[in-house]
Amino acid sequence: MPRYLVVRKFDVGEDEMPEVGNRSRRTMEEGYPEITWEHSHVVVGEDGNVMTYCVYAAPTEEMVRAHAIDLGRTRSRQCTRSQPNVTPADFPPVSA
Repeated sequence: MPRYLVVRKFDVGEDEMPEVGNRSRRTMEEGYPEITWEHSHVVVGEDGNVMTYCVYAAPTEEMVRAHAIDLGRTRSRQCTRSQPNVTPADFPPVSA
C-alpha cells in the first residue's frame, strides 16, 4: 500500500495536541478505516504552535488529504507520496 508524508502546521500549542491526536484517530476510524497511521514526529515551533510530520499508509493521496481536511485545526498542510525509508546502514562507510 502506498505511504504518504503529511506535514501540518497546527493552530494549537503542545498542551492541546492530545485532543488533536484523539480526534485524528476517531476521524480515521469513523470515516477512513482504510488508512493506517504509522507514526508522527511532533515539533513545537518558535511561535509555540505545533507542527507534525506524519506517515500514513493509504490507498490514495486523495483519501489522506480528505482525512487531513476533516481533522481541521491546521493553518497549512502538505501531503506527499513517500518513497522507501533509508538509514545510514543503507550506505557504506566513506573511506578516508
